[in-house]
Amino acid sequence: MNDFLIVGGGVIGMMTARILADSGADVTIVDRGLLCKESSWAGGGIVSPLYPWRYRPEITALANWSQGYYPQLAKALAEETGIDPEFRSGGMLMLRVDDEAEALAWAEKYQQPLTQVTKEFIYSTEASIAPGKEQAIWMPEVGSIRNPRLGKALKKSLEQRTNVRILEHVEVKSIRVMDGRAIGVNTANSVLSAGQVIVCSGAWSSGLFNAEGANGENLLPQLPIEPVRGQMMVYKAEPGLVNRVVMLDGRYVIPRNDGRILVGSTLEYDGFNKQTTEEARQSLQASAEAIIPALKEIPVEHHWCGLRPGSPDGVPFIGAVEEVGHLHVNAGHFRNGLVLAPAATELLCNQLLGQQTIIDPAPYQPSSRLEETEGEII
Repeated sequence: MNDFLIVGGGVIGMMTARILADSGADVTIVDRGLLCKESSWAGGGIVSPLYPWRYRPEITALANWSQGYYPQLAKALAEETGIDPEFRSGGMLMLRVDDEAEALAWAEKYQQPLTQVTKEFIYSTEASIAPGKEQAIWMPEVGSIRNPRLGKALKKSLEQRTNVRILEHVEVKSIRVMDGRAIGVNTANSVLSAGQVIVCSGAWSSGLFNAEGANGENLLPQLPIEPVRGQMMVYKAEPGLVNRVVMLDGRYVIPRNDGRILVGSTLEYDGFNKQTTEEARQSLQASAEAIIPALKEIPVEHHWCGLRPGSPDGVPFIGAVEEVGHLHVNAGHFRNGLVLAPAATELLCNQLLGQQTIIDPAPYQPSSRLEETEGEII
């Protein structure tokens, strides 16, 4: 029997497995498909919430810690695995921001480098931006990471650890509970046992919170997490057309080292539907070309979508599930899973390993969050 069983092999699940394994624990990580092939793969990889001053303090606390950790994590993974996650620290330029006063107040409160910039700065920084932009917000320390490569590096890192077992294409049906505590999970064909169970299954997390008691009642609380589809596209451009994250009216372009430019994303409530739509394609193209007109002459290479784990107020559930012993959750990060992943995993692992926590864990505790946010999902 393993010390820890992690359900969900996205970036958060893999980072959790890596930390726990390095503490000396035996870890199994299980996923219904392949590791890092859901929202962790589908996202853009901006290492900041979009318009960060519009988020709750709980998000800011996690994001600030993660932003400082990503550069060293990317370097460590590249050295360890030979796979470079391509962390870029070019900054983020947000065009035509209406609530600049709120942005500046937030920056002062949290001591974040954020400034108002003029037309001259905009075009000297990114010459390909569409003409006519008069003002922007500039955050010089915001970076981005190439999330599919991050996933590959994390997976290879786990494969190199002898105390980690990876189970792919194994669908977990429910949490297995005995005498008031989680003892493992039920799959379609077997039972997986463990000393502690951790649910990191993103949009699928709420469906796992079912464990039937002797009288047929569900022993577990219901997590208010639902899938929120996000569609994105990528252009196969040459390096240098765009060099940093640029945002306009809620949409963004993200450059990659090889010149590719991502554009995203939509926000759609349509259950577990993972089909792309022509309407979204046209909307994304219009947004991309409104930011960088030269993209009109560049072909779209790929159009895809992923399912975010929508949660009340966008604040994730991180910590022990008080109703059932030995059960923990790290899910509900909504649009900020990659942004918050390092801090969210460190915070949970601090608690699992009896360590001093990096930040106050109270605002993320599942039981208290469920009481505060019952029934409402943004």
